Parts: sequence; structure tokens; C-alpha cells
Amino acid sequence: MSRISSRYVHSLSFATVKAEEVSGSQPAEVLNLVKGKWTSSSSWNTIPDPLNGEPFIRVADVDVNGIQPFVESLSQVPKHGLHNPFKAPERYLMLGDVSTKAAHKLALPEVSDFFAKLIQRVSPKSYQQALGEVFVTRKFFENFCGDQVRFLARSFAVPGNHLGQQSHGFRWPYGPVTIITPFNFPIEIPVLQLMGALYMGNKPLLKVDSKVSIVMEQTLRLLHECGLPLEDVDFINSDGKTMNQILLEAKPRMTLFTGSSRVAEKLALDLNGRIKVEDAGFDWKILGPDVHEEDYIAWVCDQDAYACSGQKCSAQSMLFVHENWSKSSLLHKLRDLAARRKLDDLTVGPVLTVTTEVMLDHMNKLLEINGSKLLFGGEALQNHSIPTIYGAIRPTAIFIPLEEILKEDNYELVTKEIFGPFQIVTEYKHDELPLVLNALERMHAHLTAAVVSNDPLFVQEIVGNSVNGTTYVGLRARTTGAPQNHWFGPCGDPRGAGIGTPEAIKLVWSCHREVIYDIGPVPQNWTTPQPT
Repeated sequence: MSRISSRYVHSLSFATVKAEEVSGSQPAEVLNLVKGKWTSSSSWNTIPDPLNGEPFIRVADVDVNGIQPFVESLSQVPKHGLHNPFKAPERYLMLGDVSTKAAHKLALPEVSDFFAKLIQRVSPKSYQQALGEVFVTRKFFENFCGDQVRFLARSFAVPGNHLGQQSHGFRWPYGPVTIITPFNFPIEIPVLQLMGALYMGNKPLLKVDSKVSIVMEQTLRLLHECGLPLEDVDFINSDGKTMNQILLEAKPRMTLFTGSSRVAEKLALDLNGRIKVEDAGFDWKILGPDVHEEDYIAWVCDQDAYACSGQKCSAQSMLFVHENWSKSSLLHKLRDLAARRKLDDLTVGPVLTVTTEVMLDHMNKLLEINGSKLLFGGEALQNHSIPTIYGAIRPTAIFIPLEEILKEDNYELVTKEIFGPFQIVTEYKHDELPLVLNALERMHAHLTAAVVSNDPLFVQEIVGNSVNGTTYVGLRARTTGAPQNHWFGPCGDPRGAGIGTPEAIKLVWSCHREVIYDIGPVPQNWTTPQPT
């Protein structure tokens, strides 16, 4: 699959780059899109190759002096959106057709290979992981072909109090909206949220982390070829300060933010709460008392913690191991599986938001805790040319006793999310389950979780006393995996966003509007009553 002839890549009519040729000697360029036109900028942001540091992408960077066209474009969008159940309903059908054509395009081996390799260039991960992201994006488009877009806007009616009266509930767009997405899933997250916004009738301004925005720029070009009007989406490359200024001036009716909790909290204040958030995930997995399928469960743990070098918001950050598992060879298997990962095939690679120094310093602080020990990893990768602005460490696991984790002086340190190949492992005895539940209750982020057990009473106890929005249970439970077929998003926060499913799209990208029809007739012999 990965050995697609280069003639296919050269024949992609929508593409303006060749994924395998993007390099320091042949740098690519990324433009902005506003008011239906691709535009350059007076300044360019140079992106270093995450594998060797060479400047390999030039991004047309919009600064605060260049935001006016984007502010104007959003400000011109009415609150009732580009379409709604009473206005331009043919757009629901048009977007269903766009989805059909996009799904067909992404099913072509040469197109899926192009995007997988482009993802690898900017957010290094194994080919299988990158191709999996493209696959999920294609399946999402398949889910919203034909009439499925208008089905998202399905309304309901309730009989009224008298003849001629009915109340109707409708899903209504916000109108001007903004989408801000991170680096780690360069096509899946922005496409699923962008299309959800469009399906419900909104006009979005999309900002993707500039390190990877070339992927979404090429995706937009594909969507235009599939029939999406150029004016329907604005696309900007800028730093956070500039984007923040756009939000303050354009005042979008809703913003979807995927990224760090710190930025999410700032935006919630700046935008007066008009925001949906999928923020950080310090995600946990509990191995229950029933020990079986040791090889399989070890493999899933390795994938959850270290695939994409741990740079998934769903990555396994803490592993609670029941004492029954301690008699098995699970931890030895985890060590051996982690040791298979290598830079050559990008099963371990650059960490784009945390430096090697920061990760190893965090590890050393953890190792000062009583009873803690390094299980494996804990060293910088060797013999590479990854630039020092990025991180590069071997997959790492640190054991910390449960009673030490729960101490006030340790808890915040232990549960600090490290967005890299890094996890905490602890053990609990059967009568210590309340301590485990206490550890879960004190966590701040509630995105994904896994309860690896086929014991229904054990599973019931954990699920009934926890919060995480996407929780996998059973023998094959994992923490990672954000496919298109189920809800993915945090729980326990009214600002929590979902992604990908009809429920998620309706929650994030529309609001409820009630229209009450009261057409009469007025009762015969009606007279004006006394005032009340």
C-alpha cells in the first residue's frame, strides 16, 4: 500500500505539493483562504523538518495587521447561518454530494497514500498510524453521503393546546464560527469538525497548528474539487496572539477548540463562554482482577501509551495494575514491546510540543518519590538529527506506589500530562479499589479511559464511579481509538465537545430553536376577556 507509483502523486489534480519531495531543497508553501480566494502574506513562517531541522515548509503567516479580511468575512455571516431548515435547504443536499465525492477520492489508493505520507512528513508517525487517520476521515465522509446531512437537521413536532397550534423543535446554526485544532491529527480532527460545522449551516474560519497546516490546505483543495464552494470556509495561518485578536474583533457565535487546557480556559474567558472544548487528557487504564490474554493486553497497552510517540489526547497516561497481574509477565512484555519501537519506521519519533530536557527533568522529579522506579526507557534517543526544539526519548514507564500518588505533595506532579511516550504505572490490591477511585475523582481531565475486565460487577463499580466521556470496557478495552463510529469527547464539563457522530455534530455545531405555529381558527363567538 505504501509503495504507490510516483506517477499517481504527480497526477493528483487538486494537489499543489508532492508529499515525498517536500524537503529543505524543495520547500513547500502554504497559503491562506479568505472570501473565496487563496492569498499570500507579507511575512512567511518557516517550519523546520521534524526529522532533521531543515526549513522545509513556508507558511504565509497572517499577523495582526492582516486580520481585517478574516474579521470582515466572519462579520458578514448572518446569525441564522448559510442555511437552516427554512433557508437554502438545497445546501444540505450539496454537502451530502461533496461528502460522497470526497469519500470516493479518499478511497483511491494514490490519494490516501498522498495524505498518509504528507501527515508523516509534518507529524511523524508510522505509515499505518497515518493511513489509519486518513481511513477514519474517509469513513466519516461515507457516513454523511446523500441525505444523511439533512437528517442531522431532523425536527420534531408536539401537538398544541388547541386546534391550529403545534410546537416544532429545529436544530439551528450559529452562523459565524471558528475552529482551532492541534498538530497531532492533521486531517482527522479538522475535517470532522469542519464538516460538522458546515453540515449544520455555519460559516467556519479554520486555524490548524501551522506545523501541520499543509495537510488541511491540501484537503481543502480536494474538497473544492469535490464541489465545496470556495466561499464556504476561510482558512488562516497565524500565531496564537493573532488568532486571539480575530476572535475578539469578529466575535464568532461559537468556537471549537481542541488543545491544551491552559489555552482552553483563557479562550473560555475571552469568548464569554461561547466555546466547546476538547482539551487535555490524562487518560487512565485499569487492569481488573481477571487475568487472561496477557499477550494481547500487553500489546494494547503498548499501542495506547506509545503509538504516535504518545502524542494522542487519548494516550494511556496511567496504568493501574491489579495485584493478580503482578504475578504475570505483563510488565516484562510491555518492556519488550516498547523496545521494538524505532525511529527508522517512526514507531517512535519526534515529540513536537515537549523537549527532551523537559521530559527527562519530569522523570527525575518523579523518581524522587518514595518507592518509585524506572521500569524502562528514560533515555534520549540516539543517532538522530531531530532538532532540539522537539523532544526525542525512548518509550518510558515509571512505577510509583499508589499510596504515594495520592499524597497531596505528589498528586499534581504525578498526574501532569506529558504529551509524549511517557506513562505512570502503579499497583493496587483488591481491597484498595476505593483508593483507585479516589485517584480518578481527583483528576481534572476526563477524556478517555479503559477498564480491562470481563467481570461485570467490577466494571460496573468503576464506570459508576468515574466520569471519562469515552470509556472502553471489557477484555479488549483501550484508551486510544477515535474512529468515526462512536462519540469521542470529554465528560463532566458543560463546554465538552464531541467529534464525528450525529450526536456530536448536533451538540457542537447547532442549537435548539422552537417555532410554535398557532394559525387558528379563533373560536366562534370569541369575545375580548377581562384583563389579567
